[in-house]
Amino acid sequence: SNKNMLADCDPRRGKYLTCACIFRGENLSMREIDSQLSAIQTKESAYFVEWIPNNVKTAVCNIAPLEGGQSGTFMGNSTAIVDIFGRIMGQFKTMFAKRAYVHWYHGEGMDEMEFTEAANNIEDMVDEYQRYMDDEEEEEAEEYEHTEENSGEY
Repeated sequence: SNKNMLADCDPRRGKYLTCACIFRGENLSMREIDSQLSAIQTKESAYFVEWIPNNVKTAVCNIAPLEGGQSGTFMGNSTAIVDIFGRIMGQFKTMFAKRAYVHWYHGEGMDEMEFTEAANNIEDMVDEYQRYMDDEEEEEAEEYEHTEENSGEY
């Protein structure tokens, strides 16, 4: 759920490039964990990119959490983060145009060029994630068209 996310984005709006699942607890079966994750990947394949094979890594710690029982942590690199970076860039550009807080950074020895360089780096990253999303959408559209063309054949 979005309540458990460290970033305020909806992962259903993007695709996972890579993921890591970490489990803690006694008597955890690596075979069972791998089979469950494989089933999830198959069932939710629309949310994982196809061009990175084996993009989910797992780790198991056989020492139970202090509270006892079992726990799991999921970390994912999703293209949905592009929404957040886009929002941050909009806010940054507005503040930088007004030179808000720039004097503080000048006092610490930062040059104005470092701001524009950082902004360019983030824009490049946003463009790259957007390309990943667009490529996946194009592939899905091509697959759909191919399926539609072949559905009338007997």
